[in-house]
Amino acid sequence: MKITSAEFVMSNSDVLKCPKEALPEYAFIGRSNVGKSSLINMLVDNKNLAKTSGRPGKTQLINHFKINNNWFLVDLPGYGYARVSKKEKKTFQKYITAYFLKRKQLVSAFVLVDIRHEPQKIDMEFMEWLGTNGIPFSIVFTKADKLKSEAINIRVDFYLNTLKEGAWEEVPPHFITSSTKYLGREALLAYIDAINHKVAQGWS
Repeated sequence: MKITSAEFVMSNSDVLKCPKEALPEYAFIGRSNVGKSSLINMLVDNKNLAKTSGRPGKTQLINHFKINNNWFLVDLPGYGYARVSKKEKKTFQKYITAYFLKRKQLVSAFVLVDIRHEPQKIDMEFMEWLGTNGIPFSIVFTKADKLKSEAINIRVDFYLNTLKEGAWEEVPPHFITSSTKYLGREALLAYIDAINHKVAQGWS
């Protein structure tokens, strides 16, 4: 897939106020500081589309970006940020949950995890919640440039085996990415493009 246009459409915390267009949506979510905004900017080849920050918890709204005028990329707040107040956490959790349960245009989610870290309980619990609610998702390993290729393979194998040891009969698709090296960009866009074609056939 070639990205010809990428534009910010809106930010809000109410799923009922999200764009009304019947276009497929792909939601990107993960723990704070996992490199979500950098990954989004890499995908669309625009360093300034999603705001990046050295301070975790910067994204605090549902952000819609229209790509190629035929699908939406949705940037969701990061979870698990300790410095956000309990009240804010509950608010974020509430509208993130509402988005996943109520948004009919959502066709797939991408859960981002830092490839350098051991499987985190909060990520595992969130993936299990998605699976329980029948929400398709893939795992996106970020920051692969921080490790050598052998270490990458070891980390990914360990992560997937940990999932297999849990409640997963079949592990979800996964991608290995680096925003600085543009690693995984073509594979992710091809995956989205393939789903878009299936959605177009089913929605037309």
